[in-house]
Parts: sequence; structure tokens; C-alpha cells
Amino acid sequence: MYADLVMQEAKKFTVGLVQMRMTTDADENLHRAVSKVEEAARLGAEVVCLPELFRSQYFCQREDADLFDLAEAIPGASTEALGKIAKAKKITIVASLFERRAIGLYHNTVAYIDADGEVANLYRKMHIPDDPAYYEKFYFTPGDLGFKAFDTQAGRIGTLICWDQWYPEGARLTALRGANVLFYPTAIGWHPHEKEQYGAQQRDAWRTIQRSHAIANGVYVAAVNRVGHEKWKETEAGIEFWGSSFLCDPFGVVIAEASTDKEEILIGEIDSARMEEVRRNWPFLRDRRIDAYTGIDRRFIDE
Repeated sequence: MYADLVMQEAKKFTVGLVQMRMTTDADENLHRAVSKVEEAARLGAEVVCLPELFRSQYFCQREDADLFDLAEAIPGASTEALGKIAKAKKITIVASLFERRAIGLYHNTVAYIDADGEVANLYRKMHIPDDPAYYEKFYFTPGDLGFKAFDTQAGRIGTLICWDQWYPEGARLTALRGANVLFYPTAIGWHPHEKEQYGAQQRDAWRTIQRSHAIANGVYVAAVNRVGHEKWKETEAGIEFWGSSFLCDPFGVVIAEASTDKEEILIGEIDSARMEEVRRNWPFLRDRRIDAYTGIDRRFIDE
């Protein structure tokens, strides 16, 4: 039994991160996503993650009730198409979708499609932004499933979504539930008029906060972004998505990183032995003062 436990703890598995650009044709985006997942599987990936809301261009740049028509049921057409590849290749797919949960009720949701081709679990985006050209509060109801980790045929994983990546609480709670890797499907980029002055700082902050989640929790972190300059109208500035998808290890070391402007598939290894090594030398979980964190669940402490 001890030998079996050691083997289980020392397990490795391979992940694939799909950085892609989206067109205005939802069916074309799905077809291309399926093709890229298939390619990632050929490269050895056992768990493949797609960018946030990969079925369409990033529609939250404006508030338009007609755009609710982009939403779909889960299970639905996207999970069925991806499920066929998951089953054929015996892989797990992490797919971010615009979920139509009920009439007038919508979420930004990750579907975990496991190696049997079925939707095994869901994660609904918890933190919903409302910034210029990121009007997500108009479209998405905040998640109600909490922060979770899920067992897959490859290993135990967790997922948060884009704006969630700025919150250490979400990363911590997901890691405490045993995730070996935190996936962050993402749609983030520059407002073109800000890029020259703030662009480098913005991208560096985004990269730094996620590396900090890896270090603080002793887990791998995988950020999966889109690329391309997307506009809903030619008269609008749009958003220039900065790509830069990456995988870092539990020490924050970036072991794979994509460009700012090209479609790419990153392949990397998740190694629980590396997690063990880092956590033994930087035992942050051991030294947490769980008796002294009263107030962390409050909006602000006034006294």
C-alpha cells in the first residue's frame, strides 16, 4: 500500500494550452478549437485548456441584449463536439463557454469534459468585472458553485476564469482542495490608446499575480489567453488581446510561454514530485495561521 501511495504522489501528467484567435463565425471557432485540441493531444497533452469564451469574439465590449443569443446550454453543441475528441483521444478538455442556464439566467462557465466524452463538472466564474470594454456584469450572473478541484483521468486540477486571476482567495481555496494545477482561461488585452503608456506594466502585473499564486500555494499555474485585435465596429478602438499564455511551476518558474500575437499550443508537464520539493522547502501551507484570519470574509475592516 505504501508503494502504491508513493507512485500516486509522484504522478506526472502533460497539459496543453491552446492560444488562438477568434473570428465572427461561432461554428468556425468551434471547428478550429476542435482541431487545435486534437493537435495538442497528438503532442502528448492529457489535459487541454481553451481560452475564455472561445466560441466567439469577445462580445462584452458592449452591452447588447441581442448578444445573449450567443449563449448555449451545457451539455450542448460545443461540449458534444469536444466530447468526441476527448473520448477518441482519452483526454480531459477544459472549455470556457457562455452558459444559458435557464431563461434569462447566464453564466461564464468552464465545462470539464473528461475522457469518456461527458461533461464531468462545471465551474462558474465567481468574480465578474465591469470596466470599459469589459462589461461582463451585463451578461453574467456570478458563479454559485464555489471554488473546487476535480479529479480527471490525468490528475487533480482546478479552474478559475480571467478576472478571478487577480484574487488570491480563489487560488488559495482551489489549491487547498488539492489541485495540482490552476487553469485560468482568459480574454485579456490592451486598450490600444493605453498600450504605449501602460501596456508593459499591465501585462507584467497580470503575469506577476499568477506566478504569485503558484508560489504562495505550491502549485502549477496555466494562463490561457486569446490573440488578435477584435472590434465590434470599425469606429471603435476594440481590444488588442496580448496572448502571452504561459505555464509556471510551483516556484513561479515559467516553463512555457507563448508570443503576444500568434496562435500557439504550449505543452508542459505537471509533476507532483516538484510540488513536494517546493512545499518542503517553502512550507507556506504548514505555516498558515488559520486561527488568526478572522475578517478575511469581510468587505473591509473599519475598526
